[in-house]
Amino acid sequence: MRHFSPEQTALNAICPYFTMFPLNFPLAVLHEHATENAVTLDPFCGRGTTNFAARLLELPTIGIDSSPIAVAATTAKLATNICPDDIVSEARDIMSSRRASHVPTGAFWSHAYRPSVLKAICALREGLLENCRSNTRKALRGVLLGALHGPLHKDQSSSYLSNQAPRTYAPKPRYAISFWKRHGFRAPDVDVLEVIKRRAIRYFSEPLPNVKYRATLGDSRRLRTIRMACDGKRPKLIITSPPYYGLRTYVSDQWLRHWFLGGPDTVDYSYGVQLSHQSISSFVEDLRSVWRNVASVSHPKALLVFRFGAINDRLVDPRRIISASLCDTPWRLMTIVDAGTARHGKRQADNFVRKPKNPVVEFDAWACRDS
Repeated sequence: MRHFSPEQTALNAICPYFTMFPLNFPLAVLHEHATENAVTLDPFCGRGTTNFAARLLELPTIGIDSSPIAVAATTAKLATNICPDDIVSEARDIMSSRRASHVPTGAFWSHAYRPSVLKAICALREGLLENCRSNTRKALRGVLLGALHGPLHKDQSSSYLSNQAPRTYAPKPRYAISFWKRHGFRAPDVDVLEVIKRRAIRYFSEPLPNVKYRATLGDSRRLRTIRMACDGKRPKLIITSPPYYGLRTYVSDQWLRHWFLGGPDTVDYSYGVQLSHQSISSFVEDLRSVWRNVASVSHPKALLVFRFGAINDRLVDPRRIISASLCDTPWRLMTIVDAGTARHGKRQADNFVRKPKNPVVEFDAWACRDS
């Protein structure tokens, strides 16, 4: 398999997510099975790891997700001709040309961010909500999503904008306030522009291949969404990771990033637009509809590879769901491989005191078009 330097793969970490598979997973599949100019599709693209792997291998790629955070992160990884200096200049222009019209108030916000930092974040938020059409602004948006919350250093300095917090999910206000008070943590007095500069240099200094791509916000259960995203292209490789059965906190766990992208400044506990978790049968039927939709637009010799799991307290074997979801679809299951366990993306429990969740048992499924 082709190997890439840490500088070439740095951009993949721009916006950490939970339940994310490692970059080597899609890279290995693509390296072994992709032919020249083969289109890669991820109908649950998440933070865009599959799409970034395709970019590294100079393959056209399509990502679809129902989360605006996922689409923003994926777009930042695929945007072309990005210069770190341009990102910093764009941020400086936004911060100097406008004052935020609304700054959230309340105990959480006053403990999470210094007043000057929060005002700068809000000005950048409003500027990007008003205009995020250029590739440079899309890259800046990705930088800020990744910097919005994260851990402090031992001296309580930070390369993030927030008080002590995990990188992969946003802390809930009541718990966060209690934690910060109990440990005496204060929001760091950081230079927002300097944080942006360091991150822009880290993620966008290395030239990467320019590839044709599309990152679409939408529901892959809808055939119209899949067709519009593919726009006549016939994907030969579908590499993805559907929402794990029993994990319904994708929206609430990302509430701060949702806020930055235009959502409310309070936690949204709704499930959002995602697969049904009401029962195994409803979940399977939703997933089956995605596999059917993908098959309808894919190449006749397409390969489907996906990583899937379920939290242990659901008492269900993920392999049963995998097999059932592929029944009555154009896909033929070839093999299921044990991929080990994950602690819900590790949940950054070492950075933010919280009891770890039950581990997610993961499997890799391989299927081909049933001719």
